[in-house]
Amino acid sequence: MRGRPHLYVSYESEQSLLPTWTQRVIVVLFLFLMVLIPLNGGIEIGERVFQPLGFLSDNSWLKILSRVAIFGIGALGLNILTGLAGQVSLGHAFFMGIGAYTAAVLGGEVGKAHWGLGLPIWIWLPAAGLVAALVGMLVAPTAVRVRGLYLAIVTLGLVFIGEYLFRNLVSITGGSQSGRKFPELEFRWWQSEEPALAFNSDGPIWAPFNWLDWLLGPWINFPADVSEEAKTYLILLVLLVVFVVLAKNLQRTRIGRAFMALRDRDIAAEVMGVPDAKTKFEAFAISSFYAGVAGALLVAFIGRTIPEQFNLLLSVQFVAIILIGGAGTVAGTLMGSVFVFVFPRLVQDFSVWLTETVEAGGVLSSVADFFVSTSLDDPGLVSTLEGVSPGLNVSQLNLVIYGLLIVGFLIFEPLGLYGIWLRIRNYWKGWPFTY
Repeated sequence: MRGRPHLYVSYESEQSLLPTWTQRVIVVLFLFLMVLIPLNGGIEIGERVFQPLGFLSDNSWLKILSRVAIFGIGALGLNILTGLAGQVSLGHAFFMGIGAYTAAVLGGEVGKAHWGLGLPIWIWLPAAGLVAALVGMLVAPTAVRVRGLYLAIVTLGLVFIGEYLFRNLVSITGGSQSGRKFPELEFRWWQSEEPALAFNSDGPIWAPFNWLDWLLGPWINFPADVSEEAKTYLILLVLLVVFVVLAKNLQRTRIGRAFMALRDRDIAAEVMGVPDAKTKFEAFAISSFYAGVAGALLVAFIGRTIPEQFNLLLSVQFVAIILIGGAGTVAGTLMGSVFVFVFPRLVQDFSVWLTETVEAGGVLSSVADFFVSTSLDDPGLVSTLEGVSPGLNVSQLNLVIYGLLIVGFLIFEPLGLYGIWLRIRNYWKGWPFTY
């Protein structure tokens, strides 16, 4: 209702995905900007061309954004299990590995040293999620008998079991020394045909985005050719949007409300008719499906990796995403995914800037020298030197920051970045009044 955006006159309007026009406009504009990033499109204003977020069109940034999309899909699955259903899990990396090697077997090259059937992406990608969901259902009967810390230990054991299996099933995984080649991101109708859509090579923009040039050509400058990284980012963005819509819709269904009831008070939920074992079964299956798809996309994006990729650190990374972003919320999960992958790049760039500041001298050089190590005999908090050096390297510093952020958010803001956004939004809604 105009002028009363939070006055709902029906249950359907309250439960809609985007109940207000403000949210709809913001989401449409945001997606439009996300599509423009890899196309390096510029909006013509008079004789000047304005490029919103133009620096992100660099291939190195596009690879980071592609990882954000992949891990966003996986984090949505863990958010369904932990954030909605309240089931603590440290075994997300195991289900990602299951999905990855399912994709390897179904989509890998035929007649090589490793198993491969050469099937197209529209078979191996959903199959990766379904096989992971099946394994999740097989694990669920054991997991539903425990809760809390005991459930975390059970799922933690899956990671170690997965590491052992992935290292020793050499015909499938390629072993821990060299790994194996994974199917590429390309759309083919069947095994022997040329790809209808190739996302792994430079070239002109392909059909799904041609309408942008036709519709916005008079105002937007589109390049004739786009890079491999741009094509990969665009298809992963489309998949992320699909899985976000599915996850958001799940919260509104009977299954999603059962998950939240079980999370908030499991005994009361059972009294109200929510079947405990069946609901946990469904939560594990759906979460594992998301993890399997994310694992398949990850290895297809990387191209070649070793089994040790799917270790405990990968599971902890997903836990960090939902805790930093905000457990139980789709928007918070996406915020956490962006933060966890963009923040290390910002830390790296800031460390390089500090090193350059010290070398250049000036007013800030003494301050920068306190934080950065520029030589083997120069102590500092962080070092950009190669090899062993005083201070922490960028990777070690990021791990320390992750730990501090997880502890800080759990103590001061359990809803994570999404909780901070709510505070800011509510403040400006009530401004200038404080009540």
